[in-house]
Amino acid sequence: MSDFLKDAPLGHHSEYVDTYAPGLLFPVARSEARDGLGLHASAEMLPFHGVDVWHAYEVSWLNARGKPMVAMAEFRVPCNSINIVESKSFKLYLNSFANTQFSSRKEVIETLEKDLSECAGGPVDAIVQTLDEAARSTLLQVSGTLVDQIDLELNQYNYDPELLMTEQGETRTEQLYSHLLRSRCPVTGQPDWATLVVRYKGAPISAASLLRYVVSLRNHEGFHEQIIERIFLDIMERCAPEDLTVYGRFTRRGGIDINPFRSNYETLPQSLRTVRQ
Repeated sequence: MSDFLKDAPLGHHSEYVDTYAPGLLFPVARSEARDGLGLHASAEMLPFHGVDVWHAYEVSWLNARGKPMVAMAEFRVPCNSINIVESKSFKLYLNSFANTQFSSRKEVIETLEKDLSECAGGPVDAIVQTLDEAARSTLLQVSGTLVDQIDLELNQYNYDPELLMTEQGETRTEQLYSHLLRSRCPVTGQPDWATLVVRYKGAPISAASLLRYVVSLRNHEGFHEQIIERIFLDIMERCAPEDLTVYGRFTRRGGIDINPFRSNYETLPQSLRTVRQ
């Protein structure tokens, strides 16, 4: 664990505060992870744009008459924000709403956006839905080529970007995806699971090589955002597509999931949950 993260709540025993406490939010500078990826600290120098989409499934507060309200929330943190919000501090912060009265859902949203934007050092958008509203959303049906179906003998479970390669053939536009992405939290060592979506235009990326590469990340440590940015950079370096999008849909931990989206040509489509989320 870096010295900077030693004061973060992740990996440590924490008391659960249930009255509004914005001071619980803990920022982590994006530069902490990007330095290790060889990325320039300046947002203008990034080879991609994108957003981190957080979903919170355990949101509750008291209305003006003291009645408990429950909801689900979506937060969008731009990838050019100065900081990410450390995930456990995010959970603790949301828990602090439980016994706090708000006059309306609008006040809850305004409070969330203000506090999270200050912590992230960039504008964070929040959507808060009732459970009935959230139930109307459909699940994400990922299309394209599922590389997991390729029958391969695999034995490389340590990160190896050199496994990525292209094949002979004309430039193509396609989508490859895998449900086998697994990495590990750099603080706790706990596993993080995700569906990985890769959309590109360029020389054909070998689906088998992408599968081998995804499996090689199985024991690799990194925050969700760092893992997806690493994959983006590796594919750009090894396969050199003209257009590239890398999207990770991670399963939830502590009632929150994180879904980083990075692209050099498109914006995030509607955020829908996968079957595991």
